[in-house]
Amino acid sequence: MADNRVVEGRMVTPETLAELIEGEDVMDAEPITDAERDCPDCGGSVLEVGYMPSITEFVTGQKCQDCEWSATDRG
Repeated sequence: MADNRVVEGRMVTPETLAELIEGEDVMDAEPITDAERDCPDCGGSVLEVGYMPSITEFVTGQKCQDCEWSATDRG
């Protein structure tokens, strides 16, 4: 899968996508993948990225390519 993807009309890297989901800088991010689901808000395509917001935490985040919707696997 490509390293960079288009989200809300702009090209993002895995780290940038993770920062959009997290709302702040992240330490590291894995490659972006398709989440194979539709956005619950607008029906657009959803991307998924695994990232480390801190040294002790790994989060999987999902973000719509077309709107501001995002979610994480935090309980």
